[in-house]
Amino acid sequence: MTTGDIPPTPQYAPPVLRDPEPAFEDRGRVLAQQGVRYVLAAYTDVHGVGKAKCVPIEHFSDAMRGSELFTGAALDGLGQTPADDELSVRPELDALVRLPHRPDMAWAPGYLYLGGEPYPMCSRTVLRRALDRAAAMGFTFNLGIEIEFYLVRRRPDGGIEPANPQDVLARAAYDIVDLLAAHPVLDEIVTAMNQLGWDVHSFDHEDSNSQFELDFSYAGAMTSADRQVLWRMMMKEIARRHGCEVTVMPKPYSDRTGTGGHFNMSLADLDTGANLFADASDRRSCGLSELAYHFIGGVLAHAPALTALACPTVNSYKRLVKTGSMTGFTWAPVFISYGRNNRTHMLRVPSKDARLESRAVDACCNPYLTAAAYLHAGLDGIEQRLDPGEPIAEDMYLLSETELRARGVPELPRTLQEAVAAFERDGEFMDRVLGHELRRSFAELKSGEWWSYHGEVSPWELNRYLTFF
Repeated sequence: MTTGDIPPTPQYAPPVLRDPEPAFEDRGRVLAQQGVRYVLAAYTDVHGVGKAKCVPIEHFSDAMRGSELFTGAALDGLGQTPADDELSVRPELDALVRLPHRPDMAWAPGYLYLGGEPYPMCSRTVLRRALDRAAAMGFTFNLGIEIEFYLVRRRPDGGIEPANPQDVLARAAYDIVDLLAAHPVLDEIVTAMNQLGWDVHSFDHEDSNSQFELDFSYAGAMTSADRQVLWRMMMKEIARRHGCEVTVMPKPYSDRTGTGGHFNMSLADLDTGANLFADASDRRSCGLSELAYHFIGGVLAHAPALTALACPTVNSYKRLVKTGSMTGFTWAPVFISYGRNNRTHMLRVPSKDARLESRAVDACCNPYLTAAAYLHAGLDGIEQRLDPGEPIAEDMYLLSETELRARGVPELPRTLQEAVAAFERDGEFMDRVLGHELRRSFAELKSGEWWSYHGEVSPWELNRYLTFF
């Protein structure tokens, strides 16, 4: 893979909300007529978790103009101290949705501001900068996020078990009986998603017990990131109504398949909407254009650093292994590689249509920051005309260490500590993606998370060492 010269750090304009102010009053009246009584003026923290103030509908217009203030020092990753002024959130009118599971409430995600200026450590602002860069190059970034999850119940001893105690098959993928047993909760969440216009295509029982996947339509990257944050919040509430918990924790069981949040990505022409990744004459037989291969080259070049954002927890790296499930292989990527319709790579090119699937993403990520980083990496690849090499057809799990070395295939980080180290080594790139302050804050948070975990004495250690010597 050739890297070429690193271009100078580009400058991107901050997001400007273009909602005409009279539209606030008009929308507020419509919401009130629909029975909405409260609006969540919302933003997303560095962990990808939604935060908000709940505003009565009578004050809707004020909230849309940034009336709701937040103390940034109370949250991770916002770079504030108790001596700093509050941040305000300015919701985006077009992103506002009425909550189907709470019809008297609406959710209005927006951008953080400080002193009348966009706040650079806001997750949505980070993604907006990346999308503006793509638009300046003539592209729009489409993103579909595959949602995998477990339904679990807590045991009295603090452990967890599958929500359905009769869901015990060793190979549970696509099982009908266990899918139907979970239908009440799945039906409620699918109905809610479709009421929001997300267009669920299908859902199924996944590889492990009480594990499921939902597939729905892709959208622009900002819309898909908003949906991921809202889905996690909405699914928690719906699952609890049915007496269980939903978890997107990548590896809740040591002996069962993990859960991912795969990113399916493509670039489209900004004016026509045509898929710029598609080329039926592709000599490499993936159906991709040269533009798409350059995008792949950029992602592979920055893959170790990207993984810190895409797989941001200690637990994430217990999924990124070859074996460790009841069915044998884990279906998770281990190597920085790509191939056609091959699920043993970090990057898979599905045979159905011209897009790129990253399997090295889990649903615990902040989707705004992760999407921004993947997009910047791909755009760097396009600008530098990076060549990812030929796609690999073999099962990566079966290649020996000697074969992997001969092919020059590196591994993804094996722990959060390794991922943070890679993130820091790629600091010039991550400064362009996140800004220096957010990049530094994220690295400090994740390094602290790793050492907090490392300092804990686990049951495994007690069982292994207590009386061994």
